[in-house]
Amino acid sequence: MSVTELRPNMEHWQERVDMAAAFRWTARLNMHEGVANHFSLAVNEDGTQFLMNPNQTHFARIKASDLIMVDANDPDTLSGPDAPDPTAWGLHGGVHRHCPHARCVMHVHSIFATVLASLADSRLLPVDQNCATFYNRIVIDDGYGGLAFEDEGERCASLLSDPKQKVMVMGNHGVLVIGNSVADTFNRLYYFERAAETYIRALQTGQPLRVLPDDVAEKTARELEEYPEQDVRHLAELKGILDDEGSNYAS
Repeated sequence: MSVTELRPNMEHWQERVDMAAAFRWTARLNMHEGVANHFSLAVNEDGTQFLMNPNQTHFARIKASDLIMVDANDPDTLSGPDAPDPTAWGLHGGVHRHCPHARCVMHVHSIFATVLASLADSRLLPVDQNCATFYNRIVIDDGYGGLAFEDEGERCASLLSDPKQKVMVMGNHGVLVIGNSVADTFNRLYYFERAAETYIRALQTGQPLRVLPDDVAEKTARELEEYPEQDVRHLAELKGILDDEGSNYAS
C-alpha cells in the first residue's frame, strides 16, 4: 500500500498529505529558510481557518500529521501547542482574512526570488516562456516595513485584491504566492523561482535582453493558465518520488 493511501483519523487528510509533500520538495530544492517561512491552506468556506506548519520545524521533516489548525479570527490560536510565530500569524492570517480567493499561501525567501525582490526595479521581464507565465500577474510590494507582524501582514494582504495577481514580490523580503490548491500554488512557486533564476542570470551577462512583445507575453500567460492538469500532475509525481523513497511525509 502506498503511504499516501493511509488515512489517520484526522480531518483534511489529503490536504495535509499534499502540504507535507510541498514542504519536503521545497526543502529539497533549497528554497526553504531553515525553520522559518510558512505555507498555509484554507479549509473552510471563507478561508479563515487554515492548516499551517508547526512553529520552528524544518521543512524537510514536516509530516501530514504535524500540521496545525489556525483560526485567523481567533488570537488564542497563538497560545496552542506548536502555535505559529507572530510573523506567520500576521502575514498568513492577514491574507486569509482579506483574500478568500487565496486558498493556499506559500511564503519563502528562495534565493532568486529574493534577489529579484532586492533590486530597485523588481519587475520580471518576459525574456522566456517561464517569465512570460507571470506577465501582468505579479504585484510588487515596495513598502517593506519590517517583520510581518499583524500590521505588516494586513498591509501586504491589501495588495492582493486582484485575483489575477497571484505572486507578490515582497521588496527587501522574498516572495508570496497564492493559489486555489496546494498543487496550483506549489506549481506557481516552483516556476516563479525558475523564472527569477533565468532573469537574474540573464541580467548577469550584461548583454541586451530579448524581451517578448506585450501581446505575445500576455498570450503565453493565458495559454499556460489554461494548460490542463499540469499542476496536479506535477505534485502527483513529486509524491510518487517520495513514496518510492519510503518517505514518512504522509504519516
